[in-house]
Amino acid sequence: MNEQFAMQVIAHQALTAEQYQDVLQLCSTVYEEPLAPFEPWADEAGHVLGYLQGKLVSHAMWVSRFLQPTGAPLLHTAYVEAVATLQEYQQQGFGTAVMLRLQAEIIDYDLGGLSENPDFRFWYQRLGWESWRGQLLIRTEQGLLPTPGEHCMILRLPKTPALDLGSSLSAEWRTGELW
Repeated sequence: MNEQFAMQVIAHQALTAEQYQDVLQLCSTVYEEPLAPFEPWADEAGHVLGYLQGKLVSHAMWVSRFLQPTGAPLLHTAYVEAVATLQEYQQQGFGTAVMLRLQAEIIDYDLGGLSENPDFRFWYQRLGWESWRGQLLIRTEQGLLPTPGEHCMILRLPKTPALDLGSSLSAEWRTGELW
């Protein structure tokens, strides 16, 4: 990896207007669709920004969520969102460096989680993430709502209890993307 690469960990509320716009532009470019401003639930998010010679080339963020395996208590989860590295900087270790830094930052959570993208499953597995095999559900005021077609990965952290990856896993309802 290039020695001119530097990372910054910053709370969402502390992002400057320029940094916020750079993150939105980076993610919109990588995802090939406009990334809307982050939902209100992201106000307490943490970001890892990866800069190469002062240019933002890689990003990942986490938000607090509460995932719950069947029969277990709520787990305070660092839920990873908006992982992106500009195409011309991929396959050079920048995304891996940002994710490893994020993983070090979330060590005090009960669990790490993210919405699984099958195209990147093996990359996340290489970083220690595991695919959840059981049914995924969303907790609503009316009860549990099945979310067929959704996939989740988890990262075991020091506080993670024993888990059965084949059991059901639920998350709280939120606006925007459920998982």
